[in-house]
Amino acid sequence: MKYVLVTGGVVSGLGKGITASSVGRLLMECGLSVTAIKIDPYLNIDAGCMSPYEHGEVFVLDDGGEVDLDLGNYERFMQVNLTRDHNITTGKVYQSVLRRERKGDYLGKTVQIIPHVSDAVQDWIARVANICVNGTNQTPDVCVIELGGTVGDIESMLFLEALRQFAYRVGRDNFCHIHVSLVTVVGAVGEQKSKPTQHSVRQLRATGLIPNIIVCRSSKRLERSVREKISMFSMVPPTHVISVHDVENIYAVPGLLLSQNVPSLVMNALRINKMPPRNVLLWDQLAVKKSTIVEETTIGIVGKYTGLEDSYISLIKALQAGAMHSDRKLVVKWIESSKLEPGTKEGEREAHDQSWDILKSVRGILIPGGFGDRGIEGKVLAAQYARENKIPYLGICLGMQIMVIEFARNVLKLAKANSAEFDKDAKHQVVVFMPEISQTEMGGNMRLGNRVCNLRKNSLAHLLYGKTEIFERHRHRYEVNEQYIQDLENSRLLFTGKDSMGVRMEVTELSKNEHPFYFGCQFHPEFKSRPLVPSPPFVGFVKAASGQLNRKFLPGSPRLNAKEAEKHGVRLMNGSAKFQLKSNVESTSTADPGCGVPS
Repeated sequence: MKYVLVTGGVVSGLGKGITASSVGRLLMECGLSVTAIKIDPYLNIDAGCMSPYEHGEVFVLDDGGEVDLDLGNYERFMQVNLTRDHNITTGKVYQSVLRRERKGDYLGKTVQIIPHVSDAVQDWIARVANICVNGTNQTPDVCVIELGGTVGDIESMLFLEALRQFAYRVGRDNFCHIHVSLVTVVGAVGEQKSKPTQHSVRQLRATGLIPNIIVCRSSKRLERSVREKISMFSMVPPTHVISVHDVENIYAVPGLLLSQNVPSLVMNALRINKMPPRNVLLWDQLAVKKSTIVEETTIGIVGKYTGLEDSYISLIKALQAGAMHSDRKLVVKWIESSKLEPGTKEGEREAHDQSWDILKSVRGILIPGGFGDRGIEGKVLAAQYARENKIPYLGICLGMQIMVIEFARNVLKLAKANSAEFDKDAKHQVVVFMPEISQTEMGGNMRLGNRVCNLRKNSLAHLLYGKTEIFERHRHRYEVNEQYIQDLENSRLLFTGKDSMGVRMEVTELSKNEHPFYFGCQFHPEFKSRPLVPSPPFVGFVKAASGQLNRKFLPGSPRLNAKEAEKHGVRLMNGSAKFQLKSNVESTSTADPGCGVPS
């Protein structure tokens, strides 16, 4: 097994996740099988109970793991399906060590950070690196490890020491270290300063880790003199000092790294005898297409974490993929749901009016998942506006439950209809707590992970996916109350997707005679969306918002043939889908089960 470690210095948020994902993508282009591990040095067991404001979104995996959002980047770039064990936290490691201590596995020894905890980290990495993640039963060739935080953080010291030992354990020829650091730009003339990077590398070397490659993040291309200075002070060859300056979008990063021979540098360090890819045209085409599409589609996202885009990063990526698939430039308008509710103070009234002006200007309305009662009435008002004014609407998780609440109130005339989450004494609880879920334990205590959903034939959901059985990832504690299903369907709110037992409502929609696109799903389709394999609900939503939706045909429909497919940028070849983006150059990507790409 070969390992690539990615660490960061100076400040957090430099793009270590994108760097790790891009390196993994490039190694895959060399013909290698690649997996990825993210180390988060916080004490939480996982990201499930962390605030989206502080940590960004909680990404959900097939096995129900609630993990750091960087694992979403890995899955999107490398088209793999990771497990909860691919996200290591301090809490998980200590929990594992203490569990072994209670069982007596340490035979009465004094349990210490070194060697017991550091050994646990190393053993965890070595075990998880061998898990197949691409559906082929093939053991990965390379494992990319990203260490969260920055060098010098107290909480990272354990992992730096464990990784130092691990590098020695696996051997120099099996370990490549990439350090991502910041080159600041100061002054009116934009002078680049290498001193922060010098200090960062010096601090890293003090831990016993010596980087093979230094990736320098900066707002502009790294100057030659700065590159040479970093090389001299860091004892890294100038060719190994890589400039990753700001680009228009993240799809350009693999090409930027390739242009500086990063795959060759990594493979030379790992003694891998493979030819580097000549190009990454598919990703370059994605980057160009995203930057050059002119015609816009404006989508309004009505949520409660709109102050931090990372809270909805998978959602945005899924929308962007759907927009590119539809040849549209995505424009997102963020709408704080609480501001749609009537306010009494002068400032509140002004914010209320502005929020409604924005909502009325968009071509499509999306209500994502969320928890808590803040802003719920604003979301109900947004769903009512979309339904009554025939505005394309996509409701995800809570967004689907909002559809049910709104419909029950305004169509069934159940004025007090609500979710038990927001009003435990509501007369009509059209959304209820799932009976098997504990109401006291919070972490990892939801309906989580990949689950089957059966779709009604000839429904919009069936048309979008092109099949009647799909697998999507879930994360919820509440569900639609079965007692109201018949009344809701009699009034034409259809439940066209159900679980394998037929008792849990997974998809709801209005027929095409009632609305052009009014669609909700209890699952989170954004977690399985890929840049090259966009999620069917997002494709349909963007097409509806841009006036392109044809309910007789969508990519993913069983009626798709080779000629029609090529019109939509998909060429069918022996169980794989080949994607073309305004070019004759092709790249192969195996279709992900349940993602709606015909095979």
